[in-house]
Amino acid sequence: MNDRSQIILLVEDSPDDVFFLSHALQKARMLGTVHVVTDGQQALDYLQGIGQYADRVAFPLPTVIFLDLKLPLVSGFDVLAWIRNQPAFSLLPVYVLSGSAEERDRAKVRELGAKDYFVKPPQRAMVLQVMESLQQPASGAPSGLES
Repeated sequence: MNDRSQIILLVEDSPDDVFFLSHALQKARMLGTVHVVTDGQQALDYLQGIGQYADRVAFPLPTVIFLDLKLPLVSGFDVLAWIRNQPAFSLLPVYVLSGSAEERDRAKVRELGAKDYFVKPPQRAMVLQVMESLQQPASGAPSGLES
């Protein structure tokens, strides 16, 4: 997959974390279009193409999602569960970004079908790992979620 073709949906309510991930993406040369939504309901609206996100030219479906867990309105866990219950998004790679290093959070994310789990703040090495995993066929266990 060409990095330039990436449509990245960043679901993050912290402006600092948006800045850090955008910087890490740029340093890792993971080029593409980044769309930022700041709460779980906006993420659902974006993915469904409703409300302000109805224009699919302006708001195309993402090729990858970076998802915070602790979000206003709808939690990242609920957003991830919704994504995995939609047949159209069953193979969409979702990478969880969280301030929590708790094993119970990792286990729940694994159960819900995230591609990987990273503890904030986002780093260039994390983005490089994401880029590498996006190049691989969708099979086997996600790289950072093994027990």
